[in-house]
Amino acid sequence: MSESSKREYLESARSRYGRRNRKGKSRLLDELCETLDWDRKHAIKSLNGRINRHGRRGRSGRKKKYDSLIGTVVTAIWKASEQPCSIRLKEQLAVWLPSYEKRNGKLGTEDKAKVLCASARTLERLLSGQKAKPSSRYNRKRGRTSHALKKSIEIRCGRWEVDGPGWLEADTVSHGGGVTHGDYLWSLTMVDIHTGWTELRASWNCGAYNICTAIEEIEKALPFEIQGFDCDNGPEFLNHHLESYLRGREGINRRGRPIKWTRCRPYRKNDQAHVEQKNFTHVRQLLGYDRYDDQRLVKAVNQLYREAWIPLKNYFCPVMKLIEKERQGGKFKKIYDTPATPCQRLLDSDRTPESVKQSLENKRGQLDPFQLSESVELHLKKIERLRRKIAKERGVSDQSTKSQEPGRESPHCGGESAPVRSASADLTSAASPPQTNRKTLPKGTKTKRKTKTSVSLKPAPKKAV
Repeated sequence: MSESSKREYLESARSRYGRRNRKGKSRLLDELCETLDWDRKHAIKSLNGRINRHGRRGRSGRKKKYDSLIGTVVTAIWKASEQPCSIRLKEQLAVWLPSYEKRNGKLGTEDKAKVLCASARTLERLLSGQKAKPSSRYNRKRGRTSHALKKSIEIRCGRWEVDGPGWLEADTVSHGGGVTHGDYLWSLTMVDIHTGWTELRASWNCGAYNICTAIEEIEKALPFEIQGFDCDNGPEFLNHHLESYLRGREGINRRGRPIKWTRCRPYRKNDQAHVEQKNFTHVRQLLGYDRYDDQRLVKAVNQLYREAWIPLKNYFCPVMKLIEKERQGGKFKKIYDTPATPCQRLLDSDRTPESVKQSLENKRGQLDPFQLSESVELHLKKIERLRRKIAKERGVSDQSTKSQEPGRESPHCGGESAPVRSASADLTSAASPPQTNRKTLPKGTKTKRKTKTSVSLKPAPKKAV
């Protein structure tokens, strides 16, 4: 039976159903269920008009409380604040909402209350269609041999027990594009354990002098004094330049007050879990895994760090701290505190002087999170244009000096610089032997091995007489 015939038959049955008594309705229901192969309850609802001819009347359940306007506001703040998790996003909506209203107009009282009262799970549902899958690219670096300075530095492992700011973890991030050959840019990351305050500086190479200079510059920019310094076992930290600076001895850099210097265990990255996390969220997610091998990029990246990225992260992006972790069967249950920005944690700390608190409040009032977010994008575009310019220059120079300096090809800088090859591709092509042209076969096809015919050297058997 066609759909049009079913609709005509149902209309006829509806007109007869209302005029019949109980027994007549029962016989009509039996006829309808047998003819259309329907369930009896569905047939009763159809004859009573509770179900229209097109199926269900609409969405069941409660009406939507959060309309598209609430989703637009939440999505705009989430994207501008570097896409935090829903728990941290809930805490920072109150901080970002005044700036959003300055740019896009005032929200209604009811809409504003909905934005601020939305739970973390509701925010997760509103942003369900906006999130992208994370990349699986990771850059690994092999460890280096240590020297005698390790014996004088205490090893620290386990949980930090601090009650104030000033205890820092430090690490470096390589921007070599997976190739350690030649000179390229490095990022120095320093994070405070108590507040989550993070500082970044770009350095040309990871030499002792450059890293020590970057640490000195970061200390001047911090709103608190350094109490302790924890690093890994790399030679960029375990050297006499940094020793003379941290311990207040005579050297290239001298400071009057020595601080506690510790290091993690070799090949144990979990000993520096705080700074390793910031290496990904603050450096890799911003600059990626490409190669930056021109000194002109150092100034551009430092401008990005100082003017836009670090103020945005420290003043307007909340962080969470792990309070307790307990094992429940085969799983671990982690309990976190209320998300708060590093600036707010400094303001809430009893160890922060009143003058520093006043300075932080004044600076936070002068900053606009949306303007900082736009400034980050402008700086990234400036860096990308500079990289394309460098790639174009090296593409011309590489063609002219290819016969003189083999293997010194320019790295891939992305964008439209197609003639420029990556350094990793050059090393791979130089290390692999040339391949001959072979006929390509479908995947899974087995080829027969050719066997050579051999001549037997055994004498022939004699015939029986």
